[in-house]
Amino acid sequence: MESNNKKIEYSFLDLAIIGKDRTTKQTLNNVLATAQKAEEHNYNRFWLAEHHNMPNIASSATSVLIGYVAEGTNKIRVGSGGIMLPNHPPLVIAEQFGTLEALYPNRIDLGLGRAPGTDQLTAMALRRNNQTLVNFFPEQIKELQHFFSVTNEFEKVRAYPGEGQNVPLWILGSSTDSAYLAAEMGLPYAFASHFAPDQLQLAGRIYKKNFKPSAQLEHPYFMPCINLILADTEYEANSLATSFYRMFLGIIRNDRQPMQPPVESMNGIWSVQEEATVYNMTACSFIGTKETMKTEIQRFCDVLGVDELMITTPIYDYEKRKYSIQLFSELMNELA
Repeated sequence: MESNNKKIEYSFLDLAIIGKDRTTKQTLNNVLATAQKAEEHNYNRFWLAEHHNMPNIASSATSVLIGYVAEGTNKIRVGSGGIMLPNHPPLVIAEQFGTLEALYPNRIDLGLGRAPGTDQLTAMALRRNNQTLVNFFPEQIKELQHFFSVTNEFEKVRAYPGEGQNVPLWILGSSTDSAYLAAEMGLPYAFASHFAPDQLQLAGRIYKKNFKPSAQLEHPYFMPCINLILADTEYEANSLATSFYRMFLGIIRNDRQPMQPPVESMNGIWSVQEEATVYNMTACSFIGTKETMKTEIQRFCDVLGVDELMITTPIYDYEKRKYSIQLFSELMNELA
């Protein structure tokens, strides 16, 4: 298949995963170091995701962490991938991201998701006063847009700061429902194919086919997220990936542990059925050397008509993680 011959921006999603024998502070300091490395290699944006009641993920206070990363960087866009809007009053999110935009002008993104980012019991604690908010996700987005709009100046309830701020909104999703919503609202669309790859291609087609221009966006803008682990040899890349596979294995077994150091092989760690399930969940993963993955990445972008490609790099060793980030930048520049 021929290349679409356009430069594709590349970005990074950090899940702030706490590794074995590492503290929360070490993890968060390494999040900032990762963002600085991404900025050094011209990544377009650096996103953080909202999760709750997960002892091995340190990004529950997402807005606070975005501010920490934005303060420690200079030009890279920093944002949410995403804020789970039904967990929050739109006014509060407008105030938080309005504050971030005031502090770091033209650098803040607001990706919005519908899921709770946690288990159902914790979702009940987060949405204590209204368990049906998830059904009103589109209305919540419109309310949030209104708080950001200058036309809200005549209302009795206003977002200070927030009102009049230019904070780009994104729709995040892992199904066709989110594709229809992003298209209808004329917003850029990020797809979570790094853990839910099944509907990726269909969702991308639906979004582009049904897109309606909006005040924010004239043409559709599609950004899938993939898992990516690059090293100098295939053997090393596959070894590094065992930490990532064990993390997903813990999800399947409902036995979530801190990210584990890599092992030589997964043989004897998982069953044949578990191996198949993990590979299905992580089908959008690119593991190898820069040279072997270059054609695969190009084909992925061409088939899906990707406008921007976001990666997450679940490597236990931070120095090797940063090296993988560097290699991916080189790969994307060579493709361009």
